[in-house]
Parts: sequence; structure tokens; C-alpha cells
Amino acid sequence: AMARALRGKARFRMSDLVLLVQQNGIDALPIVTLVTFLLGLILAFVGATALQSFGAAIYVADLVGVAMVRDMGALITGIIMAGRSGASFAAQIGSMKVTQETDALTTMAISPMEFLVLPRVIALSLMMPLLTLYGNAMGMLGGAFVGYTMLDLSGLEYFQQTAGAVGLNDVIGGVFKGSVYGVLIALAGCLRGMQSGKSSSAVGDAATRGGGTS
Repeated sequence: AMARALRGKARFRMSDLVLLVQQNGIDALPIVTLVTFLLGLILAFVGATALQSFGAAIYVADLVGVAMVRDMGALITGIIMAGRSGASFAAQIGSMKVTQETDALTTMAISPMEFLVLPRVIALSLMMPLLTLYGNAMGMLGGAFVGYTMLDLSGLEYFQQTAGAVGLNDVIGGVFKGSVYGVLIALAGCLRGMQSGKSSSAVGDAATRGGGTS
């Protein structure tokens, strides 16, 4: 289905893709903002309690920046999107199976894989790297809040220290991980939706498995 999409032959509605991009991108910003900001704040607070005793409080910026950019930003954003989008994909496709919409697509010679699964995979694959970058920024902002309020570090000083600690390779590695998580989450959620039974309880089970598997 992806190969057909690259050749421009996949059959799905562009309006569906745009809506899915909005739902899995812009609409996810509030929860990503809250969780990643709190994560950066917690990392900075825990690091500050240890580093202050050595007179190395400035290295809290290094700790938060490297941790968020390399691993934590992508991982936490992935966990959020697994519970949010993975379960949503499973529930949506499972509901379509209950109402026999997938059977109707097959009857009309339209592949459910192309029409339902492909736009969801594309949308989440596009949005996860951007959400990862945004989560990294919010985590650093949370660390800067602790640095400013607890450690008497100026904002400029904190972000200069972060810029010195975080390299381009770290950023690229984190974004790549976020992209992989996005593909896996979308595939897992859609898989559970396609495997759903045709009862109302089966849709709930599919949503639970979709979020958990992701």
C-alpha cells in the first residue's frame, strides 16, 4: 500500500489525511506540553539536589538537555501517542468492522489497507518527529524553570549551557527514534482494529490492546 502511495496510485481521501494530521499533531499539543514540561522539571529537580552539593548546579542544563533530546523526549511522546492515537486507531477501525464499513469497501474493490490504514500511518509518521522536537523543547523549558527558580541561573546562561551540551547528532538520533515509534504505534493500533471482532465489547478490547501493544 505504501509503494502504491509513493507512485500516486493509492486510493484514500486527502481530506482524511489532513484531518488525521490535525488530530495527531495540533490536537495532541496540550497533553504533550504538560507531560514533557513536567518531565523536564522533575529531571532538573532530581539532578539539582545531587549536583548542588558539588557546586555543579549549572550541569543540570546538560542533564536535562541530553536526556530529553537523546531518549526521553521521543520515548515519552511515543507513550503519550500510543495511549492516545494507538487506541483511537484501533477503536475507529474496530467500529468500522462492527458496522461492516470495511466489508463495504472490499465490495467496492477499495482496499481497507489503503483507505483506512495507510493515511493513519502516514499522518502519525509525519507528526511524531515534530511532536518529539516540541516535547524536547518543553522538557528543556521545564528544566529552565527549575534552574531559574531554585538554582538562580539566568535563562540565557541555562540555554547557553544546554546548547553546548546537545549536539546535532543527538537531535537527529532522537527525531529518528520518534519517527520509528510513530510507525510502530500506527501499525499496532491499526492491526488491533483490523483484528477486532464484530461486537461492541470487541471494539473496547481492540482499543485496549491497541494502546497497550503500541
